[in-house]
Amino acid sequence: MGGQKNAASSSRRSFCSGFWSSALRRKTLASQSDAAAVHGEVLVRGLGLFELILLGIGASVGAGIFVITGTVAHDAGPGVTISFVLAGAACVLNALCYAELSSRFPAVVGGAYMYTYAAFNELTAFLVFTQLMLDYHIGAASIARSLASYVISFLEIFSVLKGHIPSWIGGGKELFGGVVSINILAPILLIILTMILCFGVRESSVVNSVMTVTKVLIVIVVIFAGSFEIDVSNWSPFAPNGIKAIVTGATVVFFAYVGFDAIANSAEESKRPQRDLPIGILGSLLVCIILYVAVCLVITGMVPYKFLAEDAPLAQAFTAKGLKFVSILISVGAIAGLTTTLLVGLYVQSRLYLGLGRDGLLPSVFAKVHPTRHTPIHSQVWVGCVAGIMAGLFNVHELSHILSVGTLTGYSVVSACVITLRWKDKVGSQGSRMCISSWHEGIISLVVVACCGFGAGICYRFGGSFIFLVVAIVIAILAAAALHFRQAYSDPPGFSCPGVPVVPIASIFFNIFLFAQLHEEAWLRFIIVSFISVGIYAIYGQYNANVASTLSSSLIGARFQFC
Repeated sequence: MGGQKNAASSSRRSFCSGFWSSALRRKTLASQSDAAAVHGEVLVRGLGLFELILLGIGASVGAGIFVITGTVAHDAGPGVTISFVLAGAACVLNALCYAELSSRFPAVVGGAYMYTYAAFNELTAFLVFTQLMLDYHIGAASIARSLASYVISFLEIFSVLKGHIPSWIGGGKELFGGVVSINILAPILLIILTMILCFGVRESSVVNSVMTVTKVLIVIVVIFAGSFEIDVSNWSPFAPNGIKAIVTGATVVFFAYVGFDAIANSAEESKRPQRDLPIGILGSLLVCIILYVAVCLVITGMVPYKFLAEDAPLAQAFTAKGLKFVSILISVGAIAGLTTTLLVGLYVQSRLYLGLGRDGLLPSVFAKVHPTRHTPIHSQVWVGCVAGIMAGLFNVHELSHILSVGTLTGYSVVSACVITLRWKDKVGSQGSRMCISSWHEGIISLVVVACCGFGAGICYRFGGSFIFLVVAIVIAILAAAALHFRQAYSDPPGFSCPGVPVVPIASIFFNIFLFAQLHEEAWLRFIIVSFISVGIYAIYGQYNANVASTLSSSLIGARFQFC
């Protein structure tokens, strides 16, 4: 019996030792450029700077530009303009971090997952992937149902169709007490977009470019037409509910800018990635900020903020002014916006699956690239099927309150990656300071910043004492000072994020502050998905990872050693 116990204990120790050894592996910088060549299946470099900018705009500007602007204005008043400026400024911090890393890793796909794999370790990268992917899957299904609803609404403009389209085609017919919600049009739309994406990156880029240009032109027409109907007296008072309403509005509209990070996942298909990716990321975000701010000024100037409709504020504003043709244009723009958002979302998902398939963390079938189309067809079909099943059978809008967890997680980790990757060249050879390595000291400081961001967010959300909010900010500043003065930073190749480590630290703090504003079920989802991800990694990932492209934890263990 004693021998069996010892054997079982030894087996557990062996498993734990092997698990942590695998989990702490990281990708080497050299392996990034060689990963695709090892598989012999590469994507084609067909995206220029203009296509990349349109890719980012297509992902970011959806139907929300015609809806969320007026919805938030209900509380913030004309000050919603400042809300969009503040949210845009926060997104610029994230975009600068993405721009540096996209320039540093211009060879292959992977985005946030790949950056985390290189900066931290294999397990953290897998956790980032699963959190992001759940957002993408639910988001794609939700957008597909919204697109189907907008298409039906547009078709019902014609009197011959009005009231004659069954709910199960595009509206959603609920069965079994609402457990199942049948929607036929949403999966059909997903099939069409998946086929376009499978056909080739150049062809799908043309579709995205045409739809995005159409959408932007419609927004410009809306802004131009509305500018003649502005009554400046509607801008007074500018902030009727105070500064807090503007700040709260900024936390809501922040997610209207999400999408610029999609450009980072097109690294392997960009013609000149090291130059074009940073410009594409920052350029697309700046265009989106300008469009959102202009729409805010127009809508709050046309109609007093108190009278803006909740569901379709912009369309209602133009209808009230007798400009119904603009309302029809808005419907077309909403369809184009949702189409590009969905198209780019499906594109990004397939490239993430491709990256994990190449690294062995998912079955190798996801790493297959079509020999003539040069697209990851298996990954693309998979994400299309998942979204199609969810959109066709379930009312995924009910899950919207648990979204954005993956986005904020990815943004925060990417910002941390900028800091840790700057340490590597100079910190790797440094010895321990007192009882802890400089690497570990830096990681602890980053965690402190994140915790302070969450604490400040909780205080703000639940109206906690102002003193607690100040304490959280002060502690975060002290942790930032430790990162600034007690770490050595090297200059990266290509584009360099300014103000390191201050800019990435501010980005982390604000991202986690926003995380605290999410629904409590979103926090629970984060914990549950993390545990499931660790289980999947323990069962499959650690044994099948492509160790040839990783650096063993034993070779970098000095950075994790306590004295």
